[in-house]
Amino acid sequence: MRASTENDVRRVFDRVADDYDRQMAVWERRLLKGAREWAVGQVRGHVVEIGVGSGLNIPLYPGDVTVVGVELSERMLSLARRRAVRAGLGDRVELVQGDAQRLSLSDGVADTVLSTFTMCTIPDPAAAAREAHRVLKPGGRFVLAEHGPSSNPLLRTAMRLIEPLTVRKDADYLTRDPRPYLEEAGFRIEEVRRSAAGVCFRVLAVRPLT
Repeated sequence: MRASTENDVRRVFDRVADDYDRQMAVWERRLLKGAREWAVGQVRGHVVEIGVGSGLNIPLYPGDVTVVGVELSERMLSLARRRAVRAGLGDRVELVQGDAQRLSLSDGVADTVLSTFTMCTIPDPAAAAREAHRVLKPGGRFVLAEHGPSSNPLLRTAMRLIEPLTVRKDADYLTRDPRPYLEEAGFRIEEVRRSAAGVCFRVLAVRPLT
C-alpha cells in the first residue's frame, strides 16, 4: 500500500470540498454520532484546531474560547471562512492554511489542541502528535474524535482489506489507532471511549506539567 503524501491529501480535499459536509453527515449519523459534539465540548481557553476542514466545529465552540484553525486544503478553508462569518465568529476564529505536521505556531501557545476525524488522513500522524504536544502549554489537552480499528475481529479484518482502496482514493487510513502516536509524543492519555463496535474513538490526552 503506497503511503499518502501532503499533495495527495490536498488534492483529495480540494476535490471533495463541495460534498464534504453531506458525506460527513452520513458517517456521523451511522457510526460517529455525538463524537464531534463531545470533542468540542472538551475545549477550553485558546484552541488550535488541526484539520479544521469546512469548519463544521465552528458553530459548536463555546463563547469563551478563541480558535486558530489550520487546514491544508484552500478549498476547504474557504468553506470554513464562510461558516465563521455566518456564525458571527470572525473576531474569535482565525483560519490559516497550513500543515498539521509542521505548524507555524510558537511553542506553548495553546490550552487545547482539537482534532476531529483528521489524524486518519495526515500522512505522518506521529509528526502531527509531536506538533500538538509542542504548541500546547504544560497541562494543556489534546482532544480527538476519530475512527480506528474496530474491536470486532470480523469488521476489523474487513476494514484492513478495503484500506488500500480508501488510502488511494481518499487518503483515509481506516485502521489507525490514535493512541500510540499520542503516547510516543509524550502525552498522558486520561480518557478513551469507544463506540460503534469500537470504530469511533473519543480520546482526551494531556501534556504533562513536567
